[in-house]
Amino acid sequence: MLKELNHIIDYIEDHLTNDLSLEIISEYAGVSDYHFRKVFFYLSGLTLSEYIKNRKLSEASMDLLNGEKVTDVAFKYGYQSLDGFTRAFKKWSGFLPSDVIKKGISKSFPKLSFIITVKGGTSMEFRIEHKPAFNIVGVSKRVPMQFEGINNEIVALAKSITDEQKKEMHSLQNIEPCEIVNASYEADANFLKEEGALTHIIGILTTENQVSNLLEKVPVAAYTWAIFPNEGPFPSTLQETMAKTYSEWLPSSNYEVINAPSFSFTKMDKHKKNYAYSEVWIPVQKNENFKNERN
Repeated sequence: MLKELNHIIDYIEDHLTNDLSLEIISEYAGVSDYHFRKVFFYLSGLTLSEYIKNRKLSEASMDLLNGEKVTDVAFKYGYQSLDGFTRAFKKWSGFLPSDVIKKGISKSFPKLSFIITVKGGTSMEFRIEHKPAFNIVGVSKRVPMQFEGINNEIVALAKSITDEQKKEMHSLQNIEPCEIVNASYEADANFLKEEGALTHIIGILTTENQVSNLLEKVPVAAYTWAIFPNEGPFPSTLQETMAKTYSEWLPSSNYEVINAPSFSFTKMDKHKKNYAYSEVWIPVQKNENFKNERN
């Protein structure tokens, strides 16, 4: 997959002065828009739109250094007005486009290149399961997006669950895994930035549809699931597993992630402080177009 990702980077380079929509790029990649943006972000640390914007402004800076007019450069890279380009360039570089021409100062953002780095043989255990449609039923709340550490808003949500809600969830639970699960969805930044908020639900899995007004119900269609068990310090081990799933496992597999709620469950160790066994469940589908680079 790294080979294909580098081909996509080359495609972006060849079309920097064109309309580079995420849909066009993901179609060229042969994967879903959702999957491609997820993998790209976890590998590069940038959203795809941020990368494209940075590359366009970097090339614009070089064009200005080479004597091209600010107006010509602005329209060349798709800006609809000179003011819009000037604001974007100033925010990106810290100086005005005219400063590049007058003072010869500039800023660059090099083209990305994906390579394989061997870091020490860390293996990832996983299994694949097929599940019929079900509902996640529980208590939900809008909470801040947070990639690392304990999310205090989620802790508060867990503490707010009443005995009556727990009793109803227990009575509805009828599908594996028979654990209290955590699922997040409806993220403001589509899970690609540590900003904004998302909806987090703590609940159970059930095939039952009749739910009281004490609980929320999130329908989940029938999918194939990639499941990643992990054990260690909580929550760092769980969060590291989720990150490695997108940055290491998915790029080397023939699966792509589906735009649907993923979930996890955690069983704290009674004898070790802040130590737990967890499982991360991610909905996936086979993608025969995006071949494993090793094949």
